[in-house]
Amino acid sequence: MLGDILGSLAGAPDADTCSRAGCSAAAKHRVVWRNPRIHTAERQKVWLACDEHVGYLRDFLAARDFPVRVEAHDSVRTEPHPPTDVSESD
Repeated sequence: MLGDILGSLAGAPDADTCSRAGCSAAAKHRVVWRNPRIHTAERQKVWLACDEHVGYLRDFLAARDFPVRVEAHDSVRTEPHPPTDVSESD
């Protein structure tokens, strides 16, 4: 409970909500990506997405030629899989 209070005071979003701005829906997908111009293959970022926004977030990153893939959200997993080609994300 104290962690919930401190997190809300700090303005931190809930760990399992969609990363789309203004969305507070439960995350069901992980959008794993990296910016190859500034990150090595080992450095990956993860955005969480609800069913409504998963396509939007994936397409936003793919349009910038970032390696991106979508997988089911598993709150137990802490490390993303190795990167794959954008064309393999569908």
